[in-house]
Amino acid sequence: MSQLKRLSASLENGAKPRRFIFVLLDNFTLLSFASALDCLRLANRHTDTPLYEWLLIGEGGETAKCSTDTEFSLQSDLIELHRDDTVILCGGLDILNVTSKRLLNWLRREARKGVRIGGLCTAAYPMAKAGLLDGKRATIHWENQDSFSEEFPEVELSKSVFVIDGNRMTTAGGTSSIDMFLQIIANDHGEELANWVADQQIYSSIRTDQDTQRLSVPTRIGVRHPKLSQVIQMMEANIEEPISPSILAKDVGMSTRQLERLFRRYLNRSPKRYYMELRLQKARNLLMQTDMSVINVALACGFASPSHFSKCYRAHYDTTPYRERGTQAARLSI
Repeated sequence: MSQLKRLSASLENGAKPRRFIFVLLDNFTLLSFASALDCLRLANRHTDTPLYEWLLIGEGGETAKCSTDTEFSLQSDLIELHRDDTVILCGGLDILNVTSKRLLNWLRREARKGVRIGGLCTAAYPMAKAGLLDGKRATIHWENQDSFSEEFPEVELSKSVFVIDGNRMTTAGGTSSIDMFLQIIANDHGEELANWVADQQIYSSIRTDQDTQRLSVPTRIGVRHPKLSQVIQMMEANIEEPISPSILAKDVGMSTRQLERLFRRYLNRSPKRYYMELRLQKARNLLMQTDMSVINVALACGFASPSHFSKCYRAHYDTTPYRERGTQAARLSI
């Protein structure tokens, strides 16, 4: 008997649909939410009896605005759930600003019941803030990884597209929701149904939790040179304690002068300049996404003094770290 026939038989015997509670946080990423919901819709379409049902809720119980500035009507406020419900937090922009005390208290209360809780895109942040990811593996959008790892060292942060660790689930955002929900459907009802859903979505390359979020270094920089890629990977992995160009060159079997020529030829900048830009990019992420002091941001990005950090930051971004922090605070208060 095929998986789908066994599924039909179980439905005829009165199997209860699994209920997903989507918590829409303001500025949630539309693609992540829609991708997840469509997987459930298509799974239901393939059977006469629904496998899944869902509820859209959020603080206030009225509306939530997504990343495209479109408002969604909510069906309820943050209600008390059943133990067999599955909560899916839908995050996006300004995740720190929308993580309220009420939301955190609600998450902790529902987690004590044993409710399964997942987060899409940046929603790993409120999960971690509520203590739900302590000692667990999790992922978050690559743009938020630096700030997340600084604030939550007790969470084992992964660069995977999604992570399922017990009754906690997290995705990196975007289409990674499809990958995780196809895995959920396969676990619940078999791979045959999950593959059918993927075919309906014209989703031909299903990723697993072993696949990483970002494009490879050669694809990102538009250059396929193995030694250049190796050096850039070393730079990205050593932001807090930068490695000198001479050591980088030695580690890939080149002279410092050869490394200089390589960077000039393919990236039109010196290794030192490229490394500085990586460090400043991380610094900007930390300033915009955390409440870390400017001094701690400087140290986390390999700067020995705040004055040197401020000078380099201003030269690159035409503003100081302190003004950047002030601008971000003003933007969030509007």
